[in-house]
Amino acid sequence: QVQLVESGGGLVQPGGSLRLSCDASGFTFRMYAMSWYRQAPGKERELVAGITSVGGVTNYADSVKGRFTISRDNAKKTVYLQMNSLKPEDTAVYYCRAHLVSTIYWGQGTQVTVSS
Repeated sequence: QVQLVESGGGLVQPGGSLRLSCDASGFTFRMYAMSWYRQAPGKERELVAGITSVGGVTNYADSVKGRFTISRDNAKKTVYLQMNSLKPEDTAVYYCRAHLVSTIYWGQGTQVTVSS
């Protein structure tokens, strides 16, 4: 059974940091490109950051460049999103996604709220 389980979300003040984790099981993790998406209320889901299966090449949305860092640990079957200098506009549900050719898996999401 394929599972992507996100954790690490919560309430944080502006300027603070959070580290999201996504634990994978039920598929060959190392072969899949991994990414983080987010969806704010009333908005479409958007790509935040991605990392390739080979070489670990990363890409980021312009809005998070320099503040967020995506990484993966293939031995632990986990992908991370380190989020620094958080802003209120980063408030959203954050989703983990696994992608290989036409196969896509999604996690259930974790809420991140940035507010004073």
